[in-house]
Amino acid sequence: MANPKVAVVVPSDRGGDSYREMEAAGCNVELADESWSTGFNATEEAYLSLCADADAVIGGRLEGLLITRDRLSQLKNLRIYCRYNIGYDDIDLEAATDLGIIVTNSPVESNWGSVAENAFALMLCLLKRIPERDRHVREGGWRQDEPSAQYIGRRLDGYEGLTVGLIGLGRVGSRMADLLQPWRVKLLACDPYVDQSKFVHHNTIPVDMKTLLQESDVVSLHCDLNGETRQMINQKQFGLMKPTAIFLNTARGGLVDYDALFNALDKDVIAGAGLDVFEIEPLPKQSPILDLGNKVVLTPHSAGRTPGGINRNAVVLQTEILLTALRGVVPKCVVNTEVLPKWRERFGDKCLI
Repeated sequence: MANPKVAVVVPSDRGGDSYREMEAAGCNVELADESWSTGFNATEEAYLSLCADADAVIGGRLEGLLITRDRLSQLKNLRIYCRYNIGYDDIDLEAATDLGIIVTNSPVESNWGSVAENAFALMLCLLKRIPERDRHVREGGWRQDEPSAQYIGRRLDGYEGLTVGLIGLGRVGSRMADLLQPWRVKLLACDPYVDQSKFVHHNTIPVDMKTLLQESDVVSLHCDLNGETRQMINQKQFGLMKPTAIFLNTARGGLVDYDALFNALDKDVIAGAGLDVFEIEPLPKQSPILDLGNKVVLTPHSAGRTPGGINRNAVVLQTEILLTALRGVVPKCVVNTEVLPKWRERFGDKCLI
């Protein structure tokens, strides 16, 4: 029996420990070109050449290359697609399920916790006008003509503080709520999919979306991208927000109509935005978002990238998951759980290593 083939589509394990572990277990490990290590530069031809006869695929997101039904259907031996990322919106999950392929992701705290911290940092940058004040000092300015900043929390003099609205109370949204606890703000949250006890646990007030948008000074988006949530924030939602409000998106670019966001900022419908994700990535040099000056603070879809974050911990997790699946056992972190009956029929108890 030939050794099972593992295709590594984003070879970002620079130390190579995971590759050696898979090889020691009996796998034939084939790496994509080194130029793919950041998730860019992949081509369909090279991708299919690497993965066509693979029993397992492991790696991160390939920018500009969607994992479609057509591409998955050409991977005849594939039993598992392991992702170093939390997000998997670039994979056709329905197709993977129909084809009997397990898809797994990496909900490691060093990743999702970092995303929450990045959202928090973007909020502070905008409310405290940190980038603007930094430029002001570098250009020779000082306190007499500095941009004024927003006080955030409730004070003893009767100032009620700001209201922060969290759309989504999953891992990232919950951590964002926890980070905000000492700041004495009013916390609203909207998430129809979590138990009411979660709102209580994270000291948030459950409200509907309209109320959250109308009452919040800061609106922070923390949702998965799927057919239901695509462009869930558009012109209508921005129109409900306060003209002084700031909007944060560290989740997925596809959740937001970015043309509507640009218009809302350009026409002062809202005051500012902190963005780590965009509809098109990398953000095109001609994007009008770049012309909004101090109204926006931008980061390059890097909120979850920390030393040991998206890389080391996720690599260790997914290597374990991959080897489990190659032994014919259902692994953890399966995102398309509907596939399991078909997967067990195809691969259950069929050990390759």
